[in-house]
Amino acid sequence: MSLRVGCTFGVKSTRPAVAIMQVAPRPQPGLSISDERWVADAYHHCYVDHYGNRCERFRLAGGAVTISYEAHVVLARPADMIARHVVETPVGSLPDEVLSFVMPSRFCLPDELGHEAWQRFGGFGGLTPGWGRVQAIVDYVHGHLEFVPGASNPWTTAADAYRAGQGVCRDFAHLAITFCRALNIPARYVFGYIPDVDIPPPSEPMDFAAWFEAYLDGRWHTFDARNNTPRVGRVIVGRGRDAVDVALITSFGPLTLTGFEVRADRADPTRPTA
Repeated sequence: MSLRVGCTFGVKSTRPAVAIMQVAPRPQPGLSISDERWVADAYHHCYVDHYGNRCERFRLAGGAVTISYEAHVVLARPADMIARHVVETPVGSLPDEVLSFVMPSRFCLPDELGHEAWQRFGGFGGLTPGWGRVQAIVDYVHGHLEFVPGASNPWTTAADAYRAGQGVCRDFAHLAITFCRALNIPARYVFGYIPDVDIPPPSEPMDFAAWFEAYLDGRWHTFDARNNTPRVGRVIVGRGRDAVDVALITSFGPLTLTGFEVRADRADPTRPTA
């Protein structure tokens, strides 16, 4: 599948500031990126963080600046993969590099919600450890939380969202990750673009999306508590322990967001690419 993805930000600062943005697709097998460009009246350069995510670092002189990013991407396997037969990997057999995704993090608190997780999903209700148990978590979170734009803030944890019963896509992901980790299932936060392919017209404008991946049977699998349905055309921007590791914008100095637009659509086959 061929897609064009991108975004435009308007930012304003009262004095010089540094900003780090994570909006460029993360390199991975099955994804090719071309015709990629940034448009910004500011010095910037790319680096890769320790999670393998591409970050763009800007040096802003102050005042109002418009920053735009766009790329053409091709996905070899655009549809979500379903693998209902996979089982959980015992903690003793988890690879060393996966263990951090069982631990608590800033927004995902398995120690705080561990009792709820074991009461609901600990196997007493006939749940088979593996894909079925993670899907049961996804089903519960999808039904428990009401999607309400603006319902949470940058400090809202999974426990906060659980008690409030509402949130945005990052809260859905955080709560599902928290329940998985409480059951010793490694889970990591994923952030990126999802085009409106093969679904009815959305009721809200295009935005970045958050979902998660659970480690089952020796590999990572995609789950989405917000949508709770297979999607086509996910383009991953970043992965991490939770949203703090893949923040859309991290600023050092005063920075106000004055405009924001996200784009993710099928590529126009008549449009030339580099």
